[in-house]
Amino acid sequence: MDEAGVFRFDGTRVSLDSVVYAFDEGSTPEEIAQSFPTLDLAAIYSVLGYYLQNRAEVEQYLEQRKVQRDELRKEIESQFNPRGLRERLLARKK
Repeated sequence: MDEAGVFRFDGTRVSLDSVVYAFDEGSTPEEIAQSFPTLDLAAIYSVLGYYLQNRAEVEQYLEQRKVQRDELRKEIESQFNPRGLRERLLARKK
């Protein structure tokens, strides 16, 4: 777990969330390893095994992370209105 409370694979920036979501969407451990080349296949299998044996605990963690992401998104959007962003960027380009 990093300082922000996010579970990451040791020595990488890849989160547990990313691997579990890929797995839940139907990716095999080998496909996940191809998507995240910094991950060792054995570590992916290990984490997926933990996830499958502790599904309720991991799902609770993932739900907490979703709430945190939603709160952060709302905070950022309240400071920087995304509406009309494309038009503002195109206007700057001219």
